[in-house]
Amino acid sequence: MAIAGSLIGVIVYSGLNKPKTVIVQKESAIPVQFTGYPGSVAAPDFRLAAEKSVHAVVHVKTVTNYKYSAYDNLGDWFFGNAPKTINREVPGYGSGVIISPDGYIVTNNHVIENSNSIEVTLNDGRIEKAEIVGRDPNTDVAVIKIKVNNLPFLTFGSSIDMQLGDWVLAVGNPFNIGTTVTAGIISAKGRQNIIGSTRGNPYAQQDQDALRPVIESFIQTDAAVNPGNSGGALVNLSGELIGINTAIASQTGTYVGYSFAIPSAIAKKVVDDILEYGQVQRVVLGIQGGTVVQDVVDREKLKVNQGVYVSDLTEDGGAAAAGLKSGDVIVALDGKKINSMPDLQELIAPHRPGDKVNVTINRKGDEKSYQVTLKTESGNTKTIGSAEFWAYLGADLEKLSEKDLDKYDIAYGVRVVKLHDGKLKAAGVPEGFIITDIDKINKVNDVQDVRIAIERHTGSKPVLIEGVMPNGRYAYLTFDK
Repeated sequence: MAIAGSLIGVIVYSGLNKPKTVIVQKESAIPVQFTGYPGSVAAPDFRLAAEKSVHAVVHVKTVTNYKYSAYDNLGDWFFGNAPKTINREVPGYGSGVIISPDGYIVTNNHVIENSNSIEVTLNDGRIEKAEIVGRDPNTDVAVIKIKVNNLPFLTFGSSIDMQLGDWVLAVGNPFNIGTTVTAGIISAKGRQNIIGSTRGNPYAQQDQDALRPVIESFIQTDAAVNPGNSGGALVNLSGELIGINTAIASQTGTYVGYSFAIPSAIAKKVVDDILEYGQVQRVVLGIQGGTVVQDVVDREKLKVNQGVYVSDLTEDGGAAAAGLKSGDVIVALDGKKINSMPDLQELIAPHRPGDKVNVTINRKGDEKSYQVTLKTESGNTKTIGSAEFWAYLGADLEKLSEKDLDKYDIAYGVRVVKLHDGKLKAAGVPEGFIITDIDKINKVNDVQDVRIAIERHTGSKPVLIEGVMPNGRYAYLTFDK
């Protein structure tokens, strides 16, 4: 039995220990997709731009006084007692950008408009009182100043050279929570009808021409901007200021993906004019027209699909004098392509009266170039400083104090302190007269409102001044501009 068991074991072991054949199937390599940038393109680094800009962006707080009439109780109304005048202080918030070491700050006009006091909070926590240097409602740009030196500041970059897809940072104070940096790209350029659609600007229209006072050529970005960001900085990756954050398009009032900034090409010109002349030196080509659209192409049988169609020319404008004609299509200015009216406005805005530009037009398929001398809306080729304007008006003005506002039971106004030879004296305005409104649509809250309203007045109708006589009676006076 022992021998038989040993033989069986040997036979079984020999059968199990035979060499095995192994077949290896080689699988094809799984393709790998790299998620980083190619070696030749560096990932965007926002740290430099963020560090430069956060120290130069400030928080702007305003207080505006509103007066209204109300009854203390139902009994006063029932018995015919006079309502009481109530003064209400309404706070407002926004942002601003320091543009010089000695305290000049650029912000939006709508941030500080009608304010009775302005406070600026610096990034290091210091709080300073600010004064209005100048403002321009037509571009929604304003300049204020604080009495502090050796401040960090941003320099203006070129918004014209920025392209779709370029990275940008929006820096401001959303919801009053503190300085905040958000990132995005330039989604579009030359957007218009933004202020008109969000803030009811009566001048913003689809086919606005170069003669209209409002200038809209917004940079659109997808950097998050919310209430409180207005007046803050839009910067490129080098930390240069290429726009002033101004508006959002939203049905909720908060950010939903679309934000708009005034390009630096426009903002810098306004700031420079305010600091040098005390007012904006605005120029026009002397045309009327609008962006070329398909309806115009079909109706006028145009040979181009992009540009600015010239429907008419002003009699004493630079375009007419240079040789442009109705029916021309402006396709380039100083060699830069023009696709729309906002493109044209952005390129014209940096110029001053007397500057010459090369305008390329398409006339029935033929391209021609003309040198146009830019003029003011009134046909001038000379810059007009603040001193010249007040000499023209002939008056020294002062803003009313709260005591005077209560005395005359009015909410706003400026007083004529002294008269000289000029428009107001010729119109019969006496010393002591309080100007409250101009042309019915312009409230006069401070002295600069008078200049802004008169500069905006166009047409053949006289300038209408409303206000209070020294004896307390309300009066209407006019003068020809």
